[in-house]
Amino acid sequence: MANPKPKRLYQVWNGNNRFFCGGRLIFGPDVASVFLSTLLIAGPSCAFCYQVIQKIHKYEMHESRHGALAYTHIPHFFVLIVELMITIANLVFLFLTSGRDPGIVPRNRTPPESESDEALDSSSPSMEWINGTSPHVKLPRTKDVLVNGFIVKVKYCDTCLLYRPPRASHCSICNNCVQKFDHHCPWVGQCIGVRNYPFFFLFISSSTLLCFYVFTFSWLNIFEDKKKYGNSLWKSMMGEILSLVLILYTFIAVWFVGGLTVFHIFLISTNQTTYENFRYRYDKRENPYNKSILENFRDVYCTKIPPSLNNFRSWVLEEVQVESMTNNPCIDIVCPKEKMDLELGRKPGSSNAPISNALKKLEYSASHDNMKVNDGSEEDEVIPFAFPIIQHPIVHVRRDSNQCCMVTDGRVSDGDADEGSSPNQSSYPLHSLRK
Repeated sequence: MANPKPKRLYQVWNGNNRFFCGGRLIFGPDVASVFLSTLLIAGPSCAFCYQVIQKIHKYEMHESRHGALAYTHIPHFFVLIVELMITIANLVFLFLTSGRDPGIVPRNRTPPESESDEALDSSSPSMEWINGTSPHVKLPRTKDVLVNGFIVKVKYCDTCLLYRPPRASHCSICNNCVQKFDHHCPWVGQCIGVRNYPFFFLFISSSTLLCFYVFTFSWLNIFEDKKKYGNSLWKSMMGEILSLVLILYTFIAVWFVGGLTVFHIFLISTNQTTYENFRYRYDKRENPYNKSILENFRDVYCTKIPPSLNNFRSWVLEEVQVESMTNNPCIDIVCPKEKMDLELGRKPGSSNAPISNALKKLEYSASHDNMKVNDGSEEDEVIPFAFPIIQHPIVHVRRDSNQCCMVTDGRVSDGDADEGSSPNQSSYPLHSLRK
């Protein structure tokens, strides 16, 4: 068997992220929306700059024609320079938000060890199956963590195989757990978390400022040219059609980015995230993270951004991924005729196909005797755990996707696949699964 080739971490990353520049830039799966946002910002800004340059050129032509230097075009230079500065800053904040690690929590390869042996025999509703390769290992779905004197429950993530840190959540779009998860923003194509939230707020606030700036000076341009149209505002608006389009565009856009800016000012002042605000409603109970308004703003902009927990350019060994069969609802596994060496923990002839410790401790003699057909023939006997670990099983989906199958005490049970599944399930004999 050939040795696995070393690869960069970003090349074998299990999330849905898009990497560029050798893993130095990390985007979400909807990275194309960044170019759309860039176009929506740069397009109107270029149109505004073109209009200002046309004004400057017109004033210069007028002054040269009359042989006098009135310097009436100088204020327009300041308008142009300020607009360019706001636009450039806005685009920089956009790429700083979308092109960096938002605070991705590294995944575990295996579930954490149970804190006590009692967890293995617990049948309380809070104990659930968490790993298809070790179905007899149980861990609590939630844990209690003390934060600022308050008890906060943290959830177990079945995808990342870890207990999420406080305020972290799993993004279904990027398929990552993110520290201090706020939301997944489609306009920047990235999750908003602890490492890019300051830049995200600067992006939306500078977008709001840019809208107000273009809106104001477009109106001033229309009022300035009223004299050319006989002091008629309507005729001046029709004569300066580009200014009118910019006024309408910025008026619509400011309701979105301006409202978002005001909302996030409220969130920062109360030390909440968008996810927490919509899910937990801290107005009904005390927020364990809330401090004074000044301290909350200081936490966002006067504290150092934590370093990334992942070195996406580090070298790792490419490994064969083993699918967890708990994700397949109500499956029938057609076992191959090859038997597995249970004592050594691997299939004969393979170099390394380890079996979990939970499987090694199981007693197979009782189940072996109960797996005969009614006539007692050996040919229809089901070989327990006879499928190789590396080989993908042949799957036949039964019934609906809300039900799954699990093996317990020699019987196959139908149980709810959701997190809050009940321990009361119907069952049918294990010999219904045939070779």
